[in-house]
Amino acid sequence: MPALKRVLIITYYWPPAGGSGVQRWLKFAKYLPQNGWQPVIYTPSNPEMPSVDESLLADIPPEAEVITRKILEPYSIYKALVGMKQDDNINTGFLSEKEKPGKVEMAMRWIRGNFFIPDARKFWIKPSIKYLEKYLKDYPVDAIITTGPPHSMHLIGLGLRKKLGVKWIADFRDPWTNIDFYSDLQLTKRSDAKHKRLEKEVLSWADKVLVIGATMQHEFNERLLTTPVQPGRKNHGDKVITIPNGFDALDVAAQAPVALDEFFTLAHIGSFSPARNVPTLWKAIAEACAEDPYLKEKLRIKVVGTMDHSVRTSMEEAGIADRLVHIPYLPHDEVMQAQRTSHALLLVVNRSKNAKGILTGKVFEYLVAQRPVLAVGPPAGDLDLLLQKVGAGAAVHWDHVTKEHIFALKTTHATGNAEAYSREALCKKLVGVIEG
Repeated sequence: MPALKRVLIITYYWPPAGGSGVQRWLKFAKYLPQNGWQPVIYTPSNPEMPSVDESLLADIPPEAEVITRKILEPYSIYKALVGMKQDDNINTGFLSEKEKPGKVEMAMRWIRGNFFIPDARKFWIKPSIKYLEKYLKDYPVDAIITTGPPHSMHLIGLGLRKKLGVKWIADFRDPWTNIDFYSDLQLTKRSDAKHKRLEKEVLSWADKVLVIGATMQHEFNERLLTTPVQPGRKNHGDKVITIPNGFDALDVAAQAPVALDEFFTLAHIGSFSPARNVPTLWKAIAEACAEDPYLKEKLRIKVVGTMDHSVRTSMEEAGIADRLVHIPYLPHDEVMQAQRTSHALLLVVNRSKNAKGILTGKVFEYLVAQRPVLAVGPPAGDLDLLLQKVGAGAAVHWDHVTKEHIFALKTTHATGNAEAYSREALCKKLVGVIEG
């Protein structure tokens, strides 16, 4: 059997960290060896983890080499200043379970946005470049992949690309300057310009750029029109390539048969941020329950993950807060079970300027859970087009959710074929990009 080629994957999120940021490259790493590649993972030994999920450790393949190095995390200072415990988790995207952030927290947001560019992991960039430059001379790899956010990972790849000339692929799980909470960073003009300059430099120097959807691919291609071409290249060509997220067929196969919940549960899996709050949805649920005796008695809203205070407040205003079942966190295997025991699944796209490009990874696991999905988001966005492509319905605009959509969940049978989005199939596509 020929020796495996080696690919260095630089990622901030890695098991035992849980959450959505881990899944994409953990699953790629899982299937790389059977495609002729050994994953070499470079990740912090002491990261700020949004959650812990020990069950994900089982997905790390035996062929993987995992290199951990200590990172300077300024969030310990942030926690002390805003009154958090050191073992408290920091939510992404400015999600807050408090009624209103305090003055110190707002000041820290401004400092975070303007002094930690591109993000709070910036202090890991130079030490990592120095360490990996020596490591790669002793233990060469055939390619480097960086995945962000945090986008500091891309600046490590940029430094190595400039110093060593190694093939480099930059993977964007989310946008950089077009991410939905970018405006919440309270950036000065100078800081905004620095973010945009660094983003363009990454796009310019990377040999390939991976994104998760067609909208982000289009946006990055537009940005490349005004981005210099590096010496030795004629143009950027087809640099930006879409490889979406997906589902792991082995995770699905491992699930035992389940019975549906006792109550009629509409489940939302993942963080429920302010941008995902849909007051019309809560109103529609209230109206449906008022008219349908079964729903009045049985309907429950199951939220698995962190939830912003504004979501709970909107439920209270609609008079349905007593129907909320909030589960702060579940390991990934239990999440998949919770999806299958629920009667219907709720998927909400952030109401933000980049809404059309948002395609969360959980949609694929929703589809293979074979439960009716109520998707709320922009028409003709990436999510809407995906649902139509696989035959699983369409997205409903945030302002157009009605009681009829809630009634339909009682009689709708899950449809859609997501087989093309298995992690195993997507890994083959990734290998084609690495070897291309």
